[in-house]
This record gives sequence, C-alpha cells and structure tokens, in this order.
Amino acid sequence: MQLTHVPHPVLAKQCTPLTAEDLKAGAYTQLIAEMKKDMVAHNGIGLAANQVGKDLALFVIDEKLAEEHDVPSVFANPEITEYGKESEDIEEGCLSIPGTWLIIPRSKKVMFKGLDEQGNRVKFRARGMLARVLQHETDHLNGLTIKDRAAKKSRSR
Repeated sequence: MQLTHVPHPVLAKQCTPLTAEDLKAGAYTQLIAEMKKDMVAHNGIGLAANQVGKDLALFVIDEKLAEEHDVPSVFANPEITEYGKESEDIEEGCLSIPGTWLIIPRSKKVMFKGLDEQGNRVKFRARGMLARVLQHETDHLNGLTIKDRAAKKSRSR
C-alpha cells in the first residue's frame, strides 16, 4: 500500500463510517492486516485508513501499546466523548507529513468509544501515550492533521 501525503484531499475530509455488520463479516480484514504491516514498516504507532487513501473511519494502533492498556488495536467509527482538563504539549510526527515534527497540545486523558475489528462496541478511558495516539488518529478521520492542530494552537495565542 502507498501512504497518502498532505495535501491529498482524502486527508482533509470527514471519513465515511463503517457498519458493524461489515466488520463482523470480515469485509475489512485484509485492509486491516495491510495497514498494520505498513504502520510497522514505517515505524508508526498508529495509522488511519485515509493515510493509505481509503475514505473509511478506521484506524490501527501499535499492538504493544494496545496490549499494555488492554484495548483493541483496531478501531472503527471512533469518537472522543470527553477530554480531560489537563493537557500536555509533546512533539508529534505523522506518516502523512514525512520529516515534520510539531509540538501538539493534547489532553492527557480522554473517554473514547468506537467499534473493534469484530464490530463490537468498545468504550474506555485512556491516558498518556494511548490517549495521545487515539486523539491523533481520530483527528485524521475527522480531516485534521498535526499541521492543522499546530495552526489552531498558534491562532489561539
């Protein structure tokens, strides 16, 4: 699979939701496997479907990170329903913007919900690096990149 880079239009739009039925039927199994492989090959910690040119509300995260926090490594139709009050500014990179590292403010804790790879509903509280990765990948599926986040931060000063 080829990674999609900014300014490709698929990276700037809200991605199309998936159905639980399609997930349960395994309609995205091959895509998910390829995304996981590409994420690892490019030393990523997360990868959204639009980063491989697919207009789908789907992302994968690092298996070890998922295991450490006892959460799935695949999410569809993600939604952050609550942001913690404390935030932290940390440098982030993005596979769709090679060579760019920007200081991005993110909440230290979030409440997250979505569907897992089997189409089951998941809901949990995330903190630390997991919370940051979930926010980054959810942003992608909402048409935002770290460049957009950095621009919002500089405008709000």
